[in-house]
Amino acid sequence: MTAAILYRDEIKEYHFGSGHPFQGDRYESFMRLLQERMPADHHYKIQAAEPAINDDLLKICDQDYIDFCREYYHSAASGWIGFYENFSRYQSQDNKPIGIPGQLEWAARLIIGQAKMACDLLQSGAYKKVVSVGGGMHHAKQRSGEGFCIYNDVAFSAFYLIEKYKLERVLVLDTDAHAGNGTAEYFRGNPHVLYIDIHQDPATIYPGTGFVQQVGVDAGRGLTVNISLPVRAGNSSYLKAFDEVILPLAREFKPQVIIRNGGSDPHFNDGLTYLGLTIAGFKMMGAKVREMAEICGGKQIDLIASGYKANVLPYAWLSLIAGVLDLPLNVEEIVEVPVQFEQDLALTETEKVLQEVRRYHREFWKCLR
Repeated sequence: MTAAILYRDEIKEYHFGSGHPFQGDRYESFMRLLQERMPADHHYKIQAAEPAINDDLLKICDQDYIDFCREYYHSAASGWIGFYENFSRYQSQDNKPIGIPGQLEWAARLIIGQAKMACDLLQSGAYKKVVSVGGGMHHAKQRSGEGFCIYNDVAFSAFYLIEKYKLERVLVLDTDAHAGNGTAEYFRGNPHVLYIDIHQDPATIYPGTGFVQQVGVDAGRGLTVNISLPVRAGNSSYLKAFDEVILPLAREFKPQVIIRNGGSDPHFNDGLTYLGLTIAGFKMMGAKVREMAEICGGKQIDLIASGYKANVLPYAWLSLIAGVLDLPLNVEEIVEVPVQFEQDLALTETEKVLQEVRRYHREFWKCLR
């Protein structure tokens, strides 16, 4: 079945200025490679969304935060940034532009608009797979932004599906190398969302949250599952985590929709992270998510934005999406695989992590006992 890929050239406005790790040319490089290697034909259809309106943003943000973002980032894009004494109240320092950024706030609204369109397309029955290029801003919170994220489209997608379409069980799978602290904060007490986050050990990387023992609160206890992988965990570690924890949880939870977010930063050559996925590993991961989605009739939203090695990013994204959409495409490794990543030397440590996940969650899930 044809998939929808949501993309507009203007998404490249989501960049923080020259010299900043997050650049907007990532989207163009991916789309160019996708169309070169896999013409649309019957595989996918590119569609354009409209930016979110204020009422959409209010589902996930306070009004004063929205007002600050609009004023500050519009001023920055015009080349003038005055003294904003409230900057640290609303944004972390890594969200401060270096030089002149793009139309960041407008592009952040576009990302939310794509998330809204993805939900509507999925629930209308027009598509079973929808990919939002530029989505996955999982560090953003209700009252603040951080980690290169301004508005959290992951949270918006789940809330929108629950509110508009009355869904009772939404599974959010975060495969970004960094823990999704913003998304976790939104859903830690929500009984309708199973949030599974597989990421690098938070003791070794930003944002320093996402430990195995963080399982949610109140009505959401047991519905936040953190799989904190050891440094250099590679293909075998991810495969084991999917087969022994993630897939069993999905089968027991029986989601009505799956939302996945995350880009290329688990790659061994990312630069900002220290995991060990290869390009082939991304396709495996995408295929596992596709297998999960069979539980809910194939219904999946995929949000993809992250990654910090420009030459690796489009190939890892393409491999991941090939797995998600079951495209007849094998993507080559763009850099030589170092000896230490030819085999997953972290697998034994990963097995210990999975044992800890079972220990903290066995009271909530039969499949983990």
